[in-house]
Amino acid sequence: MSEGERDFEEQLRELLSEDAYTIRPSPVPYPQIRRQGVVERRRRVVVAGAALVTLAAVPVGAFAVGGGGTGTADTATTPSASASPTPKATPSPTPSGPAGPATAGQLRDGITPAQAVKGLDNCLAWDRANVAMGSRDMHLGTADEYRIILALNSTGDSNAPGDGIWVVAVKEQPTQIRLACNIKDGETSGANISSGSDRKADSPPVVADINTNKLYQQSFLDKGNWKLPFSWGFIGEVAPTVAKVTVSYGGATSEAALDHGWFVAGGTLTEQVTRNPHVKGYDKDGKLIYDSDEDKTYQQVQ
Repeated sequence: MSEGERDFEEQLRELLSEDAYTIRPSPVPYPQIRRQGVVERRRRVVVAGAALVTLAAVPVGAFAVGGGGTGTADTATTPSASASPTPKATPSPTPSGPAGPATAGQLRDGITPAQAVKGLDNCLAWDRANVAMGSRDMHLGTADEYRIILALNSTGDSNAPGDGIWVVAVKEQPTQIRLACNIKDGETSGANISSGSDRKADSPPVVADINTNKLYQQSFLDKGNWKLPFSWGFIGEVAPTVAKVTVSYGGATSEAALDHGWFVAGGTLTEQVTRNPHVKGYDKDGKLIYDSDEDKTYQQVQ
């Protein structure tokens, strides 16, 4: 090797050595991933327009719907390879999902159990996506923690056009959550979430859900110009002493279903109304123990 070649090689080594110290990977920007927040009782989160969910009743028991999503177990154990030369048949994981309502009538307007479960799955997927993006700080959990108590058709309005369905589901542990999702064209267009019970030590035996008006009022903006007929729902909590609840709305009275501490009612409105539903509660002896007309906390007029 000539002297010029040696000089060139030494210069090249020096340059490479300098670059090794000057080139550094750029620091990774870390977004703030921890948010501090306290979930208050009666906290309501309204997202993407329409904010309440109507529920359709589904048969009692757990819904098992194939096809993934939150309607199936989040994790499945994969069997390890067998040392035996003859492979052993391994049963497929058993899908799990939300429990159904106490009565079939809680699924209204022809909504099937599979459709109600799919709606809840969609809503929980929306929740996971929003938590991942940092727009929400409260994770709603998995489908098998919930019980669907209501599902019914939803009617669009001038603010949120387009019809769809409401799916209402509740879970009790570790904190009571009531989730109402509006599903349109297979996507979650709005969600309303309440955390903690509306019942207090001094509450009456029947307590309407704080946002149940979203289920029985078609649209406040289009007040006086509703699309009829209109499918409505009404939910709330009851004390153990309550054996029967009736709900009168638009000239018709129906008996509500009692479902693990909740009452669930629904019907079809054929005329525009100006008063909220009239609610009554009875004990096991048929004695009237609650009347919304006498409840000063209950709003009578829309």
